[in-house]
Order: sequence, then structure tokens, then C-alpha cells
Amino acid sequence: MNTPSESCRKWIGISVGDPTGIGPEIVVGSIATGIPQQECVPIALGNSRVLQKAAQLRNLPLEIRSVESMHTARNLYNAGSINLRQTLLCLETGADDVDQWVGPNWSPAIEPRAGQAAYDYVVRGTKLCLQGELQGLVTGPLHKVALSGAGHDWPGHTELLAHLCGVKDSAMMLYLTPGKPHHGGSAGLGVVHVTLHCALREVFDRLSIESIYQTIALTRAFFSKLRANMHLPPEPRIAVAALNPHAGESGRFGTEESTLIRPAVEKAVQAGWHVFGPLPVDTLMPAAARGDYDAVVAMYHDQGHIALKLLDMFEAVNITLGLPIVRTSVAHGTAHDIAWRGIANAGGMTEAIVTAARLAPAGS
Repeated sequence: MNTPSESCRKWIGISVGDPTGIGPEIVVGSIATGIPQQECVPIALGNSRVLQKAAQLRNLPLEIRSVESMHTARNLYNAGSINLRQTLLCLETGADDVDQWVGPNWSPAIEPRAGQAAYDYVVRGTKLCLQGELQGLVTGPLHKVALSGAGHDWPGHTELLAHLCGVKDSAMMLYLTPGKPHHGGSAGLGVVHVTLHCALREVFDRLSIESIYQTIALTRAFFSKLRANMHLPPEPRIAVAALNPHAGESGRFGTEESTLIRPAVEKAVQAGWHVFGPLPVDTLMPAAARGDYDAVVAMYHDQGHIALKLLDMFEAVNITLGLPIVRTSVAHGTAHDIAWRGIANAGGMTEAIVTAARLAPAGS
């Protein structure tokens, strides 16, 4: 029996990610719980035989049904001939021999062929979203070195997706859904990054008043819409993290707070937004975790990632802001050290699929 009603079905694509990592395991592990299917019709973009290997590895009674097009997938769904609780549709994408070189006996290694496969899955999923065939895209983890080895020199999903969607301003947000301890207030908690995948020494050169302000604007746009959809007062409370210890200690430990961050905050405040900062992140994050703020704008990758993952790593969802499509992901990497051992935690993938479905517009 199909769970989502015909009138509000949402097709959510799941790009499997690097097939040599834990992507295939967490996809099938998530679908086997039956939780994502309560919110959407999930369809994987990858290799069906790889996913079947992953299901067998985890002893999951899950059938992987191969389809060649969204048209075929929709016909199967509309005919009521698939049980979403027991079957995962897989839109065959990329090289068809992936199953011959990954699986339980695979020895962890960085593999350019896997980088190419992960790239193909993301590209097709993005195009289907832009065409309206999918209402959202959930991406499994990819490995940046494998991606580069395949000739695609992108620092990560965020930059690649922005390119594919033709947008200039985008940002990565790690998000915790509301309702659990340390998950913020009524709208949950997000941490958004001004700079992302770069060496720490490059952060100072990449920060500017405009980049900080644009990140604040993207954060506000997302949470204003989210809060309105949740029937909450639409204006979010956004805290902006300082860059230096003690917010620079009045210039003793750095001047970026006064020359870059505060001017961006003041510009946002002048626009009528509820923005606060710069604030030392060590005291800011506990306040955000208890619900004082909807979101935190962090200056660099680890400043935001470490703080949020300490609150709840396996329920954090990666959301790309600024895209014309809905995209979410797990908040962790390929984990080659435990890949294809059947022990990867699928909780983050479940959260990512459910969040994408709730953010996505209704399908047709």
C-alpha cells in the first residue's frame, strides 16, 4: 500500500553518494525503518545492485526495484504495484558496473570511479528537481579527493549544487529539528557558515562585510519561511558569532569583530531584522541550544560544525540555503573506516529525508 496520499505526494530523490563509503548502507537502513515513506515517495539515484548488496549486508528485507525513468517510477506508484514499506525504487544512474568493485569484501580506498558515480547521481538528481520531476534532493556523502580524481574539482556538495543551479549566493546550514533537548526553540536550531571548505588561514581573507551580511540574509529568508509555515511569528532571532576569542577583547585579540562583523550586523538591524552580535561562540551556542536564537551565523566551517555536532551529530541535517530547489544531506562524511561493515548509523539519513519532504512543495 502506498502511504503518501495521491493528492500531496512528494517525490524525494536520494543520491547515494560515494558507493565505496557508507552511503548505500545508510540509504537502505533509513528506508527499512519505514519512517521516510510516511512523508514522501523516496527514490534512489544510484546503482540498484549496489543498494541490494547493502540491504543484504544489513539483513534487511528490502527489495530494490530498478527503474530507468521517472515516468516508469510514477506509473508503478500510480498503479499501486509497489509497497513503499518493502520496496525502494532506484533510478539507474551512472556507470552500470559499480556493483562489481564495491561490496562487503571491498578494501577501503579513495576511488576516482566512485567520485564519478557520486557526481553523476548529484547531477541527475539536481536536474530532475529543476525540471519539477522531484520535489527535493537528499545527498549521500561524497569524498572530495575521489571527486577531484574524477576531474570534478569542487570543494563539496554546496559549491557544486550552487553551480548546477546557477546561483551566486548560497550557504551551508546544519539544522536540528525542534522537539528534543538542545535542539533550540520552536523552529529548531540552525548553524549557517559564512566561509566553508577552505584552509583555516584563508578564512580571514574570505570574510567581508558583504559576505557576512549575505549569509545573514539567506539565514533570515529560510527561517522566516519556516516559522511562517509552522504558524510562528515569522521574524527569526539570529545570532552572529565572533571570529576571535572573547569577540576580540576590544581589539586585543583581533579587530575583525569591529571592522567586518559588527558593520554587517548593524546593516541587518537597520533593515529591521532581529540580529545580534558579534557574540563569543563558547557562550553563544549554549544559549542557542536552549532556544534563545533560531540560528547562529558562524564565520568558518569548524566553528559551526563542531559546536552543532556536539549537540546531536546523528540528527543534524545539512541544508543548502539559496538554491531554487530543496536539498538536504547527512551531516557526516563517507566514513571509509567503517564502510561496508553493516554498522553505519542511518539516523542522519532518515532525518535528512524527512526534513526534505517537509520543506518541499507538494508534487503533481
